[in-house]
Amino acid sequence: MKETRLGDFEETLLLLVGILEKEAYAFKIAEEFESQTKRSTSIGAVHSTLNRLSDKGFLTSEMGAATAERGGRRKRIYSITASGQRALQDSRDFKLSLWKQFPAFAGDLNFSA
Repeated sequence: MKETRLGDFEETLLLLVGILEKEAYAFKIAEEFESQTKRSTSIGAVHSTLNRLSDKGFLTSEMGAATAERGGRRKRIYSITASGQRALQDSRDFKLSLWKQFPAFAGDLNFSA
């Protein structure tokens, strides 16, 4: 059986694919990761994680049209599958359940999930 849990980097990239929608290609995802997290990443790490998420069935991809700014090369555009959406939901629900149990914050947080 394939692994269905998400690591932190996997979860973040999967969320970014959802945020970027039609612009969800590796270079743009890496840029957005660095912008959102204020942490650097390598394009190789992004590519290998996108491949792993695809192998898990959480992403699909298709080749976009060739563009002049890329010297006629095409971009691989990623999208989240229904399984990927479920994995994100499960990850969110699990983390929220932990936060609700953490006494230092449980009373201060209002969770609507």
